[in-house]
Amino acid sequence: MLRCAPVKRFRRLFIANRGEVAARIARTCDRLGITPVFGVSAADRGAPYLRDRESVVLGPARSSESYLARERIVQAAVQTRCSVLHPGWGFLAEDPLFASLCEAHGVTFIGPPAAVMQKLGRKTPAKAAMAAAGLKLIPGSDGVLRDVAQASEVAKATGFPVLLKAESGGGGRGMRIVRDASGLKAAYESAQAESLACFADDRLYLEKLIEGGRHIEIQLLADEYGHVVHLGERDCSVQRKHQKLIEESPALVLSDAEREQTLAAAVRATSTIGYVGAGTMEFLLDEAGELRFMEMNARLQVEHPVSEMRTGIDLVEAQIRVAGGEPLWFSQNDVELRGHAIECRINAEDPSKGFAPSPGIIERWKVALEADEHVRVDTHVESGYEVPPHYDSLICKVIAWGADRDAACDRLSEALKSICCDGISTTAPMHLAVLSSDDFRQNRYDTRAVPGWES
Repeated sequence: MLRCAPVKRFRRLFIANRGEVAARIARTCDRLGITPVFGVSAADRGAPYLRDRESVVLGPARSSESYLARERIVQAAVQTRCSVLHPGWGFLAEDPLFASLCEAHGVTFIGPPAAVMQKLGRKTPAKAAMAAAGLKLIPGSDGVLRDVAQASEVAKATGFPVLLKAESGGGGRGMRIVRDASGLKAAYESAQAESLACFADDRLYLEKLIEGGRHIEIQLLADEYGHVVHLGERDCSVQRKHQKLIEESPALVLSDAEREQTLAAAVRATSTIGYVGAGTMEFLLDEAGELRFMEMNARLQVEHPVSEMRTGIDLVEAQIRVAGGEPLWFSQNDVELRGHAIECRINAEDPSKGFAPSPGIIERWKVALEADEHVRVDTHVESGYEVPPHYDSLICKVIAWGADRDAACDRLSEALKSICCDGISTTAPMHLAVLSSDDFRQNRYDTRAVPGWES
């Protein structure tokens, strides 16, 4: 791992999130000698990762009154004497208003400047900025759509099928596939309604639907002095309903020339927009073999351990240092991309019952291969933990490294087989089926279906 001097500026850091990501941030804080303070809901106040830790109950289980309550969170950070706040992912992680509120009250927000975040949070300005930086885009509307009539005009010019997407969307919400003109009006109204409900913004834009593509993303780091580096790319094409299930690096579907060209372009584009912190550019590899920019996530990604396993760089540490005004302590030439890393997201869901949620008490929890130096388990659960029904169902991520893809997949399979989780159902059986399937092992799949699993 690339190391540098101890962090001097921050002594207390407020974690405005929950579960696995909260526990993950705290581990780096402990290593850096920073005291983490957790802001939690009433539903999470008894979580095991809070044991012997400082915490503040923000409000009831409902996210709008706890993890999404901007003023309450900032007030709690100030009152607990925290000079810096980490938003994790989800919730308020990409909310420029929240970032601005933190800064107004003297709390450093770990993330890009609010103005940059605002631009990236609106999909069409972000795409325009990336196009200006030389990245290829998916064909579609030039900005947000005025109404369904304009959507119809653009769809005809682009060619069906098309994808309607929420301007402020994420997580697959506010998206509708339209295969012909007859279904456009209903899809438009449905996407609008969902977008308004989820994001308080009913604006939509339209893209050509690329079917059979691969989802590729690039991990980036930038400091306030204009230094930008990449930590390689990840293939996140194993998805269900636009939700990532398995992520790995490198993306073997790319040629060496295509990889190097896109990595360099992503670094240039990140520099041009004045980005600071950790961020991820997402691309879709179309049937013609063109990598087309989709969006940039202005935060830490769930799948960041994949890049950490290949490089030895702690991305949370990098975020904290950059937020404190430090320059990146390494250059692109210092980043060594070693071997192959792969991650499975384990959720409290029953894949045999249509991925129905499976909240409840984990009677026994153990991962036997957790001691393997090439296996990493990121989790917030232990025996006796009750998975609440209120939030995302992620309970664990298992990451494995190998000298090559086959070795990494074999090691990950063994780690998954060693998981004991009594009391609830998990998605581990699905992941094992995927990892053992010929289609996955031979890299014959795309975003349309989960290889080795009838979904």
